[in-house]
Amino acid sequence: MAGQPLDFKMDWSDCLMPIAPNYTAVESAVYECACAGCETIWIICNDDTSPLIRHRIGEYIFDPVWFHRSMDKFPNQKRKIIPIFYVPIHPKDLDRRDCLAWSILHGSLTAFKIGHKISKWMAPDRYYVSFPHGIFDPKILRPHRKLISSQTPFYLRHNNKTIKDGEYLSFTFDGEDFVKFRRIIRKEGTGAWDPDSELRDGLYPTERLPIEKRWSARHFSLDKIFKYVILDNVSIVDLQWYYNIGSWKGYTEFLGSKEQELFKRPFEKLLDYKEFNPIGEDNDN
Repeated sequence: MAGQPLDFKMDWSDCLMPIAPNYTAVESAVYECACAGCETIWIICNDDTSPLIRHRIGEYIFDPVWFHRSMDKFPNQKRKIIPIFYVPIHPKDLDRRDCLAWSILHGSLTAFKIGHKISKWMAPDRYYVSFPHGIFDPKILRPHRKLISSQTPFYLRHNNKTIKDGEYLSFTFDGEDFVKFRRIIRKEGTGAWDPDSELRDGLYPTERLPIEKRWSARHFSLDKIFKYVILDNVSIVDLQWYYNIGSWKGYTEFLGSKEQELFKRPFEKLLDYKEFNPIGEDNDN
């Protein structure tokens, strides 16, 4: 969700726009990741928005598939926990290339580095991307968990459109895709200096670009980065309905739809605020 702001212009983050009573867009995205079978959830948000988002969501969510096991002798002990981590954009990228696509790449790289430092067996090899501003019924993902976690790329589609067309439709990618997407941002994005100006010592440009042309990557749209996605030999699931609430117009269309009347917050114990117990604390005694 870290990226250039949308047109809501509210005092809070765009991802905290309500989509149902006591239910925000970012909570819907977290619940979607849980339905998809994610083992960890990484929320990419900057330090100015993370405290309020963390206050709403907490540090973990239960896996909805393992939440109700009424036939087990001790159902509460069978519940699976999905940890939630909050990752800010690196300061060197702020107002330079911090578009929504870059937040996806930065989040995946952070998850890989942290997991690999713990153990090579904990380093993720595939990433599932969820957007707060792409609204659909996340429960349809439950039968497709094996496809999502497989090595075959997985895409959601609606009206023959995917992330390739700039829609907020979830998808998966791996390390090779990461390199391709990052190369596009580095190659097509500008910096502060004009590469076509006269070079000093044959290496360094001597003139700066106009302010409006500097760091163009911060304004890159999703389709500019993901338009090179190849949809051959991939798993695609078509959605019956989907709403893009990335603008005020799309937001009002969703609120006035019949699908919104069926949208409600999942049961409280699944999505309410929760924290892990502290591992250790200073003992004054």
